[in-house]
Amino acid sequence: MSASTTQTMVRAGAKWTPAVVVLVFLVALNLRPPLTSVGPLLPQIGAEEGLSGGVLGLLGALPLLTFAVISILVHRFSRALGPERAVLFALLLLVAGILIRSYTDTVGLWIGTLVIGAAIAIGNVLVPAIVKRDYSSKVSRATSIYSACMAIGASVASAIAVPLSGAAGWRGSLAFWAIPALIVALLWIPRARTREQVVEPPVSDDFPATSVWKQPTAWLVTAFMGLQSSTFYFMVTWLPTIEISTGISAEQAGVHLFLYQIVGIAAGLAIPRLMRRPDNQIAATVTASVPMLIGVLGMMFVPAFNAVWAVVAGMGTGASLVVALSLIGLRGRSQHETTQLSGMAQSVGYLLASAGPIGAGYLAEGTGGWTVPLLLIALLATVQLVVAVPAGRGRAKPTAV
Repeated sequence: MSASTTQTMVRAGAKWTPAVVVLVFLVALNLRPPLTSVGPLLPQIGAEEGLSGGVLGLLGALPLLTFAVISILVHRFSRALGPERAVLFALLLLVAGILIRSYTDTVGLWIGTLVIGAAIAIGNVLVPAIVKRDYSSKVSRATSIYSACMAIGASVASAIAVPLSGAAGWRGSLAFWAIPALIVALLWIPRARTREQVVEPPVSDDFPATSVWKQPTAWLVTAFMGLQSSTFYFMVTWLPTIEISTGISAEQAGVHLFLYQIVGIAAGLAIPRLMRRPDNQIAATVTASVPMLIGVLGMMFVPAFNAVWAVVAGMGTGASLVVALSLIGLRGRSQHETTQLSGMAQSVGYLLASAGPIGAGYLAEGTGGWTVPLLLIALLATVQLVVAVPAGRGRAKPTAV
């Protein structure tokens, strides 16, 4: 059986209209605002709830820890329920989590954050797999659009978090994001009612049934995902706090975080040009990894230009996210394997990523400043650059016997 045949998936009764395509990207728009709206509000939350910097870091990292636990289970959940129905469940769970976090006591703040993390974990794993299934010939381009939607949602949430809190308090500001999530859930219901039969390619010598946990390629993809996630979530959690500590207003710090994320959209849309070769993405992985290192070093040594460094770092994280998600689609050889790889990369990757916000919060509290946490992020960015080369290499082709 040829490689092209083994990689073909047949979907029964599929009718892909522009509206159906847009729905996938509307889901992506809702996967980051519940997370990135928190960073600009941490000073308000800490003051009202009496939480220390380290505890606030844990609050910011809690969704990532939830990602690590839930992501590895999503492929089983998806096979039992179907990907479309699982996405609908995730959207409704997201709405519930946002409301619990926003309108209950301190315990509810933590419980709601856990629920939000579980909901987003399901979406994080399934959307790349759906993209792989529906756009198998254009994985990088479709992934860049999906990632751009996530970046738009993330950047808008960061920019309007403080202004919304001025009118409705930090709880009302966080609760706002239940509205678009509920709207998309309602729009998704017709799609969830239709199960599509997916015929996976049979196992062959060219397409061996090997657990992703035993594949070196999968571990490289996982490492790249975890390292880029660590730097991203450090920035969205702590960049406003770092800048406020230097005398910048909360509103201006929120704008800088907006810039950090919005430039990632352009970078994410541009990086697929370097991923046209199916067997080698080294140019893309390396190019995406350099800007974050430059940005963090700039924040350390030339802090007067933090807005510039935020833009530079944002270019890196925007491109790195697209590359990481594209690698999942490119290295997975079927929808099922892609779902498994997505779960693995995001489970282990986000476990690593959670150490960024938590460790930075306690380090800043213990050292009385942000120099040491920034050094830690610079180190992680350097390791990402090293991992970028082997992660960018394609799978080794089976040796003919």
